[in-house]
Amino acid sequence: QVHVVESGGGLVQAGGSLRLSCVASGRTFSRDVMAWFRQPPGKERELVAALRWSDSATYYPHTEKGRFTISGDSAKNMVNLQMSSLKPEDTAVYYCATNPYEDSWPPWGFASWGQGTQVTVSS
Repeated sequence: QVHVVESGGGLVQAGGSLRLSCVASGRTFSRDVMAWFRQPPGKERELVAALRWSDSATYYPHTEKGRFTISGDSAKNMVNLQMSSLKPEDTAVYYCATNPYEDSWPPWGFASWGQGTQVTVSS
């Protein structure tokens, strides 16, 4: 059984930085795509960034690429999201997810999810 656990959320002032971490366990993830999603209050969940383990390719569907950076440590099955220059509109529950099919690129079809970690950015 796959387990995905996020950590690192919290309250931060606008302009600040925060680093989220995610650890997956339960099988081998070397061919996975791992990603961060977020769900702002009252809105739908959206993809923030993704990392494909096999070639370290990254994907940022929106303009957060300049402020958010996804990285990983394959030996630990860990993926991180470094967020900087945070804005109040970045307030959301951030979820980590993993997809065992690396050909799902651009990323889609994530089957295993964490419980989420709250990020709140105050103005």
